[in-house]
Amino acid sequence: MTSDTTGPAPELSGRIRGGPAELLHDEVLAPQFGFESRHLLRHYVAIEKTLAAEYVRMDLITAEEAHRIAALLDAVGSDTLSAQPGANMSDIAFALERHVEAGLPAPVTHWHADRSRNDLQACAQVMYGRDQLARFADALLELGSVVHELAQKTCDLPMPGYTHFQAAQIITPGFHLAALSEHLLHTHARLLNAYDGIDTCPLGAGAMAGQELPWDRDRMARLLGFSRPQPHALTAVASRRWSAELTAELSLLGTALSRFTTDLLTWGGSEYGFIELPDELSGISSAMPQKKNYPVLERIRGRTAHLTAFHFDVLLGQRNTPFCNLVEVSKEAGTHLLNAFDSAHGTVRLLTEVLRRLTFRADRMRQVCEREFLGGFSLANALCLTEGVPWRTAQVVAGKYVVLAATAGAAPAPGEPALLAEAAAGHGITLADPARLLAEAFDVDRGLERMVSAGSARPDAVRAVLRGQQETY
Repeated sequence: MTSDTTGPAPELSGRIRGGPAELLHDEVLAPQFGFESRHLLRHYVAIEKTLAAEYVRMDLITAEEAHRIAALLDAVGSDTLSAQPGANMSDIAFALERHVEAGLPAPVTHWHADRSRNDLQACAQVMYGRDQLARFADALLELGSVVHELAQKTCDLPMPGYTHFQAAQIITPGFHLAALSEHLLHTHARLLNAYDGIDTCPLGAGAMAGQELPWDRDRMARLLGFSRPQPHALTAVASRRWSAELTAELSLLGTALSRFTTDLLTWGGSEYGFIELPDELSGISSAMPQKKNYPVLERIRGRTAHLTAFHFDVLLGQRNTPFCNLVEVSKEAGTHLLNAFDSAHGTVRLLTEVLRRLTFRADRMRQVCEREFLGGFSLANALCLTEGVPWRTAQVVAGKYVVLAATAGAAPAPGEPALLAEAAAGHGITLADPARLLAEAFDVDRGLERMVSAGSARPDAVRAVLRGQQETY
């Protein structure tokens, strides 16, 4: 798509005497023309055919003329049109118009009467955004299904849960993955809401204030697959909130996926060793032969940053822009919308494959659970609820016992009953059966079963959450 010699364009405008300059063509118009030819052309064609149907309804053109126009539009492809400054001002709407006019056996006088490019472009852009959103939603649902399936398989495997980077309580991979699944469902619900918000047709709004012919906007919206027309003409051509809203959702999702991927990176480190990926999803060190790296996780986490950057690109491109049809600003602001969706789609595809192929090392996770004093909270609860020790004092006694046991090199189970008795005695408390308290508190499997509240890490509670999620999926 090379620059054409500039020259007069009398057939397009009586206001200016020539087509766009070569620099403007090469730097702005030709790239935009190429993008729209590849990604928006079919939407422009659908819109033009809808307009032709409306002209027939209003008795402004005949059905035969509309069929001829539609046939010429159907023959258009990305290689059919070219950006020509002198012939079509390097504008795809004008190029389509010229293509149809050149193919008609006689002029159709009323075709394109009462028309503006403003609502035409706004409509094509929203249709494009709607398609991108639907494509991405399918990929997100696939990720959610894989996460949900893995959660079901792993909700009985004890693993340490962490707060402040410290081992805290016993959970399971299924419990953690059920949280990710919930977040994906939440994101999907927000995307559906965003889809509903952009499912309003701008066509028929005209340049900004409406149209002078009685266009049936409900019919046009229906023919183009929208649920309804945009009720306000100015909003139809001036608002570009849909691109900001869609990239905002991608940014929020990217932030969440970054957090969950950070957990996977941590669990895959040699100090943890909780997960394993197959060799084809792994990497090596060029210098240290003992290492098995997971660069795919690093790539996923790194890619999520782009999603926030693309959102800010949309926002910064639109800020301080008057609420009117400054469509060229909007085109610049939306330059990376496709990149945003492609990046999100690729990120989700990579994470889907990782979780489809990932395995959890049950032995390693249990080993860490048995090594850490993860029953400290349960011990404090037992001291309070079965021994009658005031809650805050019970916390102090349990904490002091952990210090004494760790200093003595005692394992959490079976523990050292004498040290617990010593910690309690320091507060004037005599325990009836410290051995039973320790055996109960630091039993790894009991650490899951004692969690009886809804939404807890107890395997049955996790399964209940997953059943509820399955209904949504």
